[in-house]
Amino acid sequence: MNKKKQDEGFTLIELLVVIIIIGILAAIALPSFLNQANKAKQSEAKTYVGSMNRGQQAYYLENDEFSTEIGELGLGIKTQTANYKYASDNISSTVPVGITNRGYPAAGATAPIKAYIGGVNVATIQATSEATTLAVLCESKQAVAVGGDPGDVIAVDYDSLNGPACPQATYSEVGVKKSEQQGG
Repeated sequence: MNKKKQDEGFTLIELLVVIIIIGILAAIALPSFLNQANKAKQSEAKTYVGSMNRGQQAYYLENDEFSTEIGELGLGIKTQTANYKYASDNISSTVPVGITNRGYPAAGATAPIKAYIGGVNVATIQATSEATTLAVLCESKQAVAVGGDPGDVIAVDYDSLNGPACPQATYSEVGVKKSEQQGG
C-alpha cells in the first residue's frame, strides 16, 4: 500500500482546464437558451397576426370590405397582451383595397422582441382575371428595444396584381427562405 502523493486527486492545472472548458461551453450555449424565451413571446404575435390575416380574408368574402375592428373578425383575440399590442389599419379611407394587421411590442414588454405586420388585399389573378384576397406575414429584421419605437409598422407594400409584400428594408416575409427573398 505504497501510494505516492502525486497519484492522489487532481492537480490545479487539470481543474483549471476543466473550468475553462465549462466556461467556454456555457458562453456558447447561454445566449441560445436565453433567446428561446423571446422566440416564445414572438410566436404569440406571429400566430395572432396570421390569424388576423385569415380573419380579414373571411370577413372580406362575407362583407365585401375589410374591418379595422379586430373584434368584428370573430377571432377572440385581445388587442393587447403582456408583450404585444394588436391593431388593423385600412390603407385608404376611400378605397378599401387592403388592410394592414399589426403586432408590435407593448409598452410593458420586458425584453427586446420583433414586430409583425400582415397585409391582406384584393388582387387579380392574371391567368384567370379573377379577384381574390392575398395575404403576407412579415417579421421585423431587428428586435425593438424595450420601450422603443417599433418604427414604421404600417408599411406593407400593396400591388393589385401581385398582392401585398413586406417592406424589404425593415421586414422579411415569414415562411420564405432567405435565398428566395434575395431572388436566388
